Amino acid sequence: MTLAPETTDLKIRLRLADDWYPVCDLSALLPGRGVAALLPDGRQAALFRDRAGGLYAIDNRDPFTGAAVLSRGLTGTHRGRPFVASPLLKQRFDLTTGECLDDASVRVRAYEVKAA
Repeated sequence: MTLAPETTDLKIRLRLADDWYPVCDLSALLPGRGVAALLPDGRQAALFRDRAGGLYAIDNRDPFTGAAVLSRGLTGTHRGRPFVASPLLKQRFDLTTGECLDDASVRVRAYEVKAA
């Protein structure tokens, strides 16, 4: 039996400068899986939704390798902090702050995100 995907009119929006930018439908975000979105300036954001419905967005570019792969990383929590682990070298990035949990001197940009 196949279940119909969740349908909604809600859009995921990121705060860019002083405005909210729509990037995808909420239904595109499956809990525990990332999605990459192209931003107006050519950068990419990695978007995530956790099982509790929390939404997160960080830069998609892994600062250790330069590859745009963070949206393909594994998600989890460490001491109550949600993170994504890079699929390449496995560094973990806090999804709320962008801080690297394995090297505090490195971080990626974290975006304010909402569904509206």
